Amino acid sequence: MDLRQSISAQTDVSLSLSHHVSLTESKNSNTVFSPLSLHVVLSMIAAGSSGSTRDELLTFLKSKSSDDLNKLSSELVSMIFADGSSAGGPKLSFANGVWVDGSLPLKPAFKEIVDGLYKASSKQVDFLNKAQEVASEVNSWAENKTTGLIKELLPPDSVDSTTRLIFANALYFKGAWTEKFDASETNEDDFHLLDGTSVKVPYMTSKKKQFVCTFDGFKVLSLPYKQGEDKRQFSMYFLLPDAKDGLIALSEKVGSTPGFLGNHVPDRKVEVGDFRVPKFKISFGFESSKVLKDLGVNSAFSGGGLTEMVDSPVAQNLGVSSIFHKSFIEVNEEGTEAAAASAAMVTLRGIGFAEKIDFVADRPFMFLIREDMTGVVLFTGHVVNPLES
Repeated sequence: MDLRQSISAQTDVSLSLSHHVSLTESKNSNTVFSPLSLHVVLSMIAAGSSGSTRDELLTFLKSKSSDDLNKLSSELVSMIFADGSSAGGPKLSFANGVWVDGSLPLKPAFKEIVDGLYKASSKQVDFLNKAQEVASEVNSWAENKTTGLIKELLPPDSVDSTTRLIFANALYFKGAWTEKFDASETNEDDFHLLDGTSVKVPYMTSKKKQFVCTFDGFKVLSLPYKQGEDKRQFSMYFLLPDAKDGLIALSEKVGSTPGFLGNHVPDRKVEVGDFRVPKFKISFGFESSKVLKDLGVNSAFSGGGLTEMVDSPVAQNLGVSSIFHKSFIEVNEEGTEAAAASAAMVTLRGIGFAEKIDFVADRPFMFLIREDMTGVVLFTGHVVNPLES
Protein backbone atom coordinates (compact mmCIF):
# COMPACT_ATOMS: atom_id res chain seq x y z
CA MET A 1 0.00 0.00 0.00
CA ASP A 2 1.29 3.45 -1.00
CA LEU A 3 0.35 5.52 2.07
CA ARG A 4 0.56 8.91 0.32
CA GLN A 5 -1.60 7.66 -2.56
CA SER A 6 -4.13 6.13 -0.12
CA ILE A 7 -4.39 9.39 1.85
CA SER A 8 -4.79 11.37 -1.39
CA ALA A 9 -7.67 9.06 -2.38
CA GLN A 10 -9.19 9.40 1.09
CA THR A 11 -9.02 13.20 0.77
CA ASP A 12 -10.78 13.08 -2.62
CA VAL A 13 -13.55 10.94 -1.07
CA SER A 14 -13.80 13.40 1.83
CA LEU A 15 -14.26 16.44 -0.40
CA SER A 16 -16.75 14.67 -2.65
CA LEU A 17 -18.74 13.68 0.45
CA SER A 18 -18.60 17.24 1.72
CA HIS A 19 -20.18 18.60 -1.46
CA HIS A 20 -22.96 16.02 -1.51
CA VAL A 21 -23.74 16.48 2.19
CA SER A 22 -24.16 20.22 1.67
CA LEU A 23 -26.41 19.66 -1.34
CA THR A 24 -28.66 16.95 0.07
CA GLU A 25 -28.72 17.70 3.77
CA SER A 26 -28.43 21.43 4.27
CA LYS A 27 -28.06 23.60 1.17
CA ASN A 28 -28.85 26.86 2.95
CA SER A 29 -27.50 26.13 6.43
CA ASN A 30 -24.11 25.75 8.07
CA THR A 31 -22.58 22.28 7.98
CA VAL A 32 -19.66 20.56 9.63
CA PHE A 33 -18.78 16.88 9.59
CA SER A 34 -15.80 14.60 9.76
CA PRO A 35 -15.43 12.61 6.53
CA LEU A 36 -12.61 10.77 8.28
CA SER A 37 -15.01 9.53 10.97
CA LEU A 38 -17.40 8.19 8.31
CA HIS A 39 -14.48 6.73 6.37
CA VAL A 40 -13.35 4.70 9.37
CA VAL A 41 -16.87 3.33 10.05
CA LEU A 42 -17.30 2.36 6.38
CA SER A 43 -13.84 0.76 6.40
CA MET A 44 -14.81 -1.41 9.38
CA ILE A 45 -18.00 -2.44 7.55
CA ALA A 46 -15.96 -3.22 4.41
CA ALA A 47 -13.66 -5.44 6.50
CA GLY A 48 -16.70 -7.56 7.39
CA SER A 49 -18.18 -7.62 3.91
CA SER A 50 -17.91 -9.88 0.88
CA GLY A 51 -18.90 -9.98 -2.78
CA SER A 52 -20.59 -6.98 -4.40
CA THR A 53 -21.07 -5.24 -1.04
CA ARG A 54 -17.33 -5.18 -0.41
CA ASP A 55 -16.61 -4.21 -4.03
CA GLU A 56 -19.02 -1.25 -3.82
CA LEU A 57 -17.47 -0.01 -0.60
CA LEU A 58 -13.93 -0.37 -1.97
CA THR A 59 -14.90 1.50 -5.15
CA PHE A 60 -16.49 4.32 -3.16
CA LEU A 61 -13.54 4.54 -0.75
CA LYS A 62 -11.11 4.38 -3.72
CA SER A 63 -9.19 1.44 -2.29
CA LYS A 64 -7.87 -1.69 -3.97
CA SER A 65 -8.60 -4.03 -1.06
CA SER A 66 -9.93 -4.28 2.47
CA ASP A 67 -6.35 -4.94 3.59
CA ASP A 68 -5.31 -1.54 2.23
CA LEU A 69 -8.22 0.14 4.03
CA ASN A 70 -7.36 -1.59 7.29
CA LYS A 71 -3.68 -0.65 6.98
CA LEU A 72 -4.61 2.96 6.20
CA SER A 73 -6.79 3.21 9.31
CA SER A 74 -4.09 1.60 11.43
CA GLU A 75 -1.47 4.05 10.10
CA LEU A 76 -3.74 7.04 10.70
CA VAL A 77 -4.43 6.02 14.30
CA SER A 78 -0.72 5.74 15.07
CA MET A 79 0.50 8.72 13.00
CA ILE A 80 -2.21 11.36 13.26
CA PHE A 81 -4.27 10.84 16.36
CA ALA A 82 -1.80 10.70 19.21
CA ASP A 83 -2.71 13.44 21.69
CA GLY A 84 -0.19 16.26 21.36
CA SER A 85 -1.42 18.56 24.14
CA SER A 86 1.22 17.52 26.68
CA ALA A 87 3.92 18.54 24.18
CA GLY A 88 2.34 21.89 23.31
CA GLY A 89 0.36 20.75 20.28
CA PRO A 90 -3.36 20.17 19.66
CA LYS A 91 -5.42 17.96 21.96
CA LEU A 92 -6.60 14.94 19.98
CA SER A 93 -8.83 12.00 20.77
CA PHE A 94 -9.87 9.23 18.39
CA ALA A 95 -11.81 6.12 19.36
CA ASN A 96 -13.66 3.23 17.72
CA GLY A 97 -16.29 1.01 19.32
CA VAL A 98 -18.25 -2.08 18.32
CA TRP A 99 -21.37 -3.38 20.09
CA VAL A 100 -22.47 -6.87 19.01
CA ASP A 101 -25.43 -8.94 20.11
CA GLY A 102 -24.50 -11.67 22.57
CA SER A 103 -26.04 -14.34 20.34
CA LEU A 104 -23.58 -13.56 17.52
CA PRO A 105 -19.88 -14.16 18.21
CA LEU A 106 -17.59 -12.10 15.99
CA LYS A 107 -15.56 -14.16 13.54
CA PRO A 108 -12.01 -14.46 14.91
CA ALA A 109 -10.44 -12.89 11.79
CA PHE A 110 -12.84 -9.93 11.92
CA LYS A 111 -12.37 -9.47 15.66
CA GLU A 112 -8.60 -9.47 15.16
CA ILE A 113 -8.92 -6.67 12.57
CA VAL A 114 -11.35 -4.63 14.69
CA ASP A 115 -9.31 -4.99 17.88
CA GLY A 116 -5.81 -4.87 16.42
CA LEU A 117 -5.92 -2.46 13.47
CA TYR A 118 -8.87 -0.24 14.41
CA LYS A 119 -8.08 -0.30 18.15
CA ALA A 120 -11.82 -0.65 18.73
CA SER A 121 -13.33 -1.63 22.03
CA SER A 122 -15.85 -4.40 21.35
CA LYS A 123 -18.63 -5.41 23.72
CA GLN A 124 -21.37 -8.04 23.68
CA VAL A 125 -24.83 -6.68 24.49
CA ASP A 126 -28.49 -7.72 24.50
CA PHE A 127 -30.31 -5.92 21.69
CA LEU A 128 -33.36 -8.18 21.94
CA ASN A 129 -34.28 -7.17 25.48
CA LYS A 130 -32.24 -4.04 26.18
CA ALA A 131 -32.05 -2.07 22.91
CA GLN A 132 -32.66 1.33 24.53
CA GLU A 133 -30.06 0.70 27.21
CA VAL A 134 -27.50 -0.13 24.50
CA ALA A 135 -28.40 3.07 22.61
CA SER A 136 -27.88 5.06 25.78
CA GLU A 137 -24.53 3.36 26.33
CA VAL A 138 -23.36 4.25 22.78
CA ASN A 139 -24.50 7.85 23.27
CA SER A 140 -22.65 8.09 26.59
CA TRP A 141 -19.55 6.61 24.97
CA ALA A 142 -19.61 9.21 22.15
CA GLU A 143 -20.25 12.05 24.61
CA ASN A 144 -17.37 10.92 26.81
CA LYS A 145 -14.93 10.50 23.90
CA THR A 146 -15.73 14.02 22.59
CA THR A 147 -15.50 15.71 26.01
CA GLY A 148 -19.25 16.31 26.10
CA LEU A 149 -19.58 18.03 22.70
CA ILE A 150 -21.48 15.25 20.90
CA LYS A 151 -24.73 14.38 22.67
CA GLU A 152 -27.44 11.96 21.52
CA LEU A 153 -25.51 10.55 18.56
CA LEU A 154 -28.20 7.89 18.16
CA PRO A 155 -31.69 9.42 18.02
CA PRO A 156 -34.64 7.85 19.89
CA ASP A 157 -35.89 4.55 18.44
CA SER A 158 -32.91 4.18 16.09
CA VAL A 159 -31.89 0.99 17.94
CA ASP A 160 -34.41 -1.81 18.42
CA SER A 161 -34.70 -5.57 18.85
CA THR A 162 -33.67 -6.18 15.21
CA THR A 163 -30.32 -4.43 15.68
CA ARG A 164 -27.41 -6.85 15.77
CA LEU A 165 -24.27 -4.68 15.60
CA ILE A 166 -23.33 -1.03 16.06
CA PHE A 167 -20.04 0.41 14.78
CA ALA A 168 -19.09 3.83 16.13
CA ASN A 169 -16.26 6.30 15.79
CA ALA A 170 -15.59 9.46 17.79
CA LEU A 171 -13.09 12.22 17.02
CA TYR A 172 -12.08 15.28 19.07
CA PHE A 173 -9.70 18.11 18.17
CA LYS A 174 -8.72 21.28 20.02
CA GLY A 175 -5.95 23.48 18.68
CA ALA A 176 -4.68 27.00 19.38
CA TRP A 177 -3.64 29.24 16.51
CA THR A 178 0.11 29.70 16.10
CA GLU A 179 -0.66 33.43 16.15
CA LYS A 180 -3.81 34.14 18.12
CA PHE A 181 -6.11 36.98 17.17
CA ASP A 182 -6.41 40.00 19.45
CA ALA A 183 -9.98 39.87 20.79
CA SER A 184 -9.99 43.65 21.30
CA GLU A 185 -9.63 44.04 17.52
CA THR A 186 -12.73 41.90 16.77
CA ASN A 187 -15.48 44.05 15.25
CA GLU A 188 -18.89 43.53 13.72
CA ASP A 189 -19.52 44.03 10.01
CA ASP A 190 -21.81 42.81 7.25
CA PHE A 191 -21.90 39.18 6.12
CA HIS A 192 -23.75 38.63 2.83
CA LEU A 193 -26.23 35.73 2.86
CA LEU A 194 -27.26 33.58 -0.10
CA ASP A 195 -30.71 35.20 -0.25
CA GLY A 196 -29.20 38.62 -0.93
CA THR A 197 -29.66 40.01 2.57
CA SER A 198 -26.90 40.61 5.11
CA VAL A 199 -26.34 40.24 8.85
CA LYS A 200 -23.87 41.82 11.27
CA VAL A 201 -21.31 39.27 12.52
CA PRO A 202 -18.10 39.51 14.62
CA TYR A 203 -14.92 39.42 12.51
CA MET A 204 -11.44 38.57 13.73
CA THR A 205 -8.65 40.56 12.09
CA SER A 206 -4.88 40.96 12.00
CA LYS A 207 -2.28 43.09 10.28
CA LYS A 208 0.33 40.31 10.29
CA LYS A 209 1.37 38.43 7.15
CA GLN A 210 -0.87 35.45 6.32
CA PHE A 211 -0.77 32.28 4.24
CA VAL A 212 -3.12 33.44 1.46
CA CYS A 213 -3.25 32.51 -2.22
CA THR A 214 -5.47 33.78 -5.05
CA PHE A 215 -6.77 31.50 -7.79
CA ASP A 216 -9.24 31.83 -10.64
CA GLY A 217 -12.58 32.53 -8.94
CA PHE A 218 -11.55 31.96 -5.31
CA LYS A 219 -8.96 32.55 -2.58
CA VAL A 220 -7.49 30.18 0.02
CA LEU A 221 -6.36 31.12 3.53
CA SER A 222 -4.40 28.77 5.78
CA LEU A 223 -4.29 29.37 9.54
CA PRO A 224 -1.78 27.02 11.21
CA TYR A 225 -2.28 25.66 14.71
CA LYS A 226 0.45 25.71 17.34
CA GLN A 227 2.74 22.74 16.74
CA GLY A 228 3.87 20.31 19.39
CA GLU A 229 7.21 18.54 19.63
CA ASP A 230 6.42 16.01 16.88
CA LYS A 231 6.37 16.57 13.11
CA ARG A 232 2.60 16.95 12.75
CA GLN A 233 1.29 20.31 11.58
CA PHE A 234 -2.46 20.95 11.66
CA SER A 235 -4.00 23.88 9.80
CA MET A 236 -7.46 25.27 9.08
CA TYR A 237 -8.21 26.25 5.50
CA PHE A 238 -10.79 28.76 4.36
CA LEU A 239 -11.85 28.48 0.70
CA LEU A 240 -13.56 31.73 -0.26
CA PRO A 241 -15.35 32.15 -3.62
CA ASP A 242 -15.06 35.53 -5.34
CA ALA A 243 -18.81 35.57 -6.03
CA LYS A 244 -21.21 36.14 -3.14
CA ASP A 245 -23.25 33.12 -4.28
CA GLY A 246 -20.26 31.05 -5.43
CA LEU A 247 -20.08 28.51 -2.58
CA ILE A 248 -21.92 25.61 -4.26
CA ALA A 249 -19.97 25.97 -7.51
CA LEU A 250 -16.67 26.08 -5.59
CA SER A 251 -17.70 23.10 -3.44
CA GLU A 252 -18.51 21.10 -6.58
CA LYS A 253 -15.15 22.00 -8.11
CA VAL A 254 -13.29 20.99 -4.95
CA GLY A 255 -15.26 17.73 -4.63
CA SER A 256 -14.95 16.60 -8.25
CA THR A 257 -11.30 17.44 -9.01
CA PRO A 258 -8.83 14.72 -7.91
CA GLY A 259 -5.92 16.14 -5.93
CA PHE A 260 -7.58 19.57 -5.74
CA LEU A 261 -6.55 20.43 -2.21
CA GLY A 262 -2.89 19.53 -2.63
CA ASN A 263 -2.68 21.86 -5.63
CA HIS A 264 -4.29 24.83 -3.87
CA VAL A 265 -2.40 25.15 -0.59
CA PRO A 266 -0.76 28.53 0.18
CA ASP A 267 2.96 27.91 0.65
CA ARG A 268 4.21 31.29 1.90
CA LYS A 269 3.06 34.26 3.89
CA VAL A 270 2.08 37.46 2.11
CA GLU A 271 1.18 40.97 3.16
CA VAL A 272 -2.55 41.38 3.61
CA GLY A 273 -4.70 44.45 3.17
CA ASP A 274 -8.25 44.11 4.44
CA PHE A 275 -8.19 40.85 6.41
CA ARG A 276 -11.31 39.60 8.20
CA VAL A 277 -12.47 36.12 9.23
CA PRO A 278 -15.77 35.60 11.10
CA LYS A 279 -16.07 33.76 14.39
CA PHE A 280 -18.54 30.87 14.23
CA LYS A 281 -19.90 27.88 16.12
CA ILE A 282 -21.72 25.00 14.36
CA SER A 283 -23.47 21.82 15.50
CA PHE A 284 -24.67 19.57 12.69
CA GLY A 285 -25.98 16.03 12.44
CA PHE A 286 -27.43 13.84 9.72
CA GLU A 287 -28.22 10.27 8.74
CA SER A 288 -25.89 9.51 5.86
CA SER A 289 -27.47 6.54 4.07
CA LYS A 290 -29.15 8.73 1.41
CA VAL A 291 -25.92 10.54 0.57
CA LEU A 292 -24.03 7.24 0.38
CA LYS A 293 -26.69 5.62 -1.82
CA ASP A 294 -26.57 8.63 -4.15
CA LEU A 295 -22.82 8.08 -4.40
CA GLY A 296 -23.17 4.38 -5.30
CA VAL A 297 -23.09 2.56 -1.95
CA ASN A 298 -26.26 0.46 -2.05
CA SER A 299 -25.57 -3.23 -1.36
CA ALA A 300 -24.51 -2.71 2.25
CA PHE A 301 -27.98 -1.33 3.01
CA SER A 302 -29.90 -4.13 1.27
CA GLY A 303 -28.40 -7.00 3.24
CA GLY A 304 -26.71 -10.26 2.32
CA GLY A 305 -23.15 -8.97 1.93
CA LEU A 306 -22.01 -8.60 5.55
CA THR A 307 -20.98 -12.22 5.83
CA GLU A 308 -17.51 -11.86 7.37
CA MET A 309 -18.52 -10.23 10.67
CA VAL A 310 -20.20 -12.91 12.78
CA ASP A 311 -19.99 -16.67 13.11
CA SER A 312 -23.65 -17.51 12.48
CA PRO A 313 -26.06 -18.37 9.64
CA VAL A 314 -27.78 -15.09 10.57
CA ALA A 315 -24.87 -13.29 8.83
CA GLN A 316 -26.64 -13.87 5.51
CA ASN A 317 -29.47 -11.58 6.64
CA LEU A 318 -27.46 -8.68 8.04
CA GLY A 319 -27.62 -5.24 6.44
CA VAL A 320 -26.78 -1.66 7.43
CA SER A 321 -29.97 0.16 8.41
CA SER A 322 -28.54 3.63 9.03
CA ILE A 323 -25.34 5.58 9.67
CA PHE A 324 -25.71 8.56 12.00
CA HIS A 325 -23.14 11.32 12.21
CA LYS A 326 -22.82 14.39 14.42
CA SER A 327 -20.18 17.11 14.47
CA PHE A 328 -19.39 20.31 16.33
CA ILE A 329 -16.90 23.10 15.65
CA GLU A 330 -16.12 26.44 17.27
CA VAL A 331 -13.68 28.95 15.74
CA ASN A 332 -12.64 32.01 17.75
CA GLU A 333 -9.64 34.23 18.51
CA GLU A 334 -7.87 31.47 20.48
CA GLY A 335 -8.21 28.65 17.97
CA THR A 336 -10.59 25.81 17.18
CA GLU A 337 -12.45 23.12 19.09
CA ALA A 338 -14.11 20.40 17.03
CA ALA A 339 -15.62 16.97 17.55
CA ALA A 340 -17.47 14.34 15.56
CA ALA A 341 -19.00 10.92 15.97
CA SER A 342 -20.45 8.36 13.58
CA ALA A 343 -22.43 5.21 14.24
CA ALA A 344 -23.65 2.55 11.85
CA MET A 345 -26.46 0.18 12.77
CA VAL A 346 -26.42 -3.30 11.26
CA THR A 347 -29.83 -4.93 11.44
CA LEU A 348 -31.70 -7.98 10.27
CA ARG A 349 -33.62 -7.45 7.06
CA GLY A 350 -35.17 -8.98 4.44
CA ILE A 351 -1.30 31.03 -7.98
CA GLY A 352 -0.84 34.19 -8.08
CA PHE A 353 0.52 36.68 -5.53
CA ALA A 354 -0.14 40.40 -5.29
CA GLU A 355 1.78 42.90 -3.19
CA LYS A 356 -1.09 42.92 -0.73
CA ILE A 357 -4.00 40.53 -0.78
CA ASP A 358 -7.38 41.24 0.73
CA PHE A 359 -9.10 38.28 2.38
CA VAL A 360 -12.54 39.20 3.66
CA ALA A 361 -14.74 36.17 4.41
CA ASP A 362 -17.98 38.20 4.26
CA ARG A 363 -19.91 35.66 2.18
CA PRO A 364 -20.60 31.90 2.34
CA PHE A 365 -17.37 29.89 2.33
CA MET A 366 -15.97 26.40 2.77
CA PHE A 367 -13.55 25.33 5.51
CA LEU A 368 -11.57 22.26 6.50
CA ILE A 369 -9.04 21.14 9.11
CA ARG A 370 -6.10 19.16 7.76
CA GLU A 371 -2.91 17.56 9.01
CA ASP A 372 -0.42 19.00 6.53
CA MET A 373 2.39 16.44 6.77
CA THR A 374 0.11 13.67 5.48
CA GLY A 375 -2.74 15.67 3.94
CA VAL A 376 -5.43 13.93 6.04
CA VAL A 377 -8.67 15.95 6.31
CA LEU A 378 -10.25 15.70 9.78
CA PHE A 379 -13.20 18.07 9.42
CA THR A 380 -14.89 19.98 6.62
CA GLY A 381 -17.98 22.13 6.26
CA HIS A 382 -19.70 25.25 4.93
CA VAL A 383 -20.47 28.53 6.67
CA VAL A 384 -23.48 30.28 5.11
CA ASN A 385 -24.38 32.36 8.20
CA PRO A 386 -21.86 32.70 11.08
CA LEU A 387 -24.65 33.66 13.48
CA GLU A 388 -26.43 30.29 13.09
CA SER A 389 -25.15 27.63 15.47
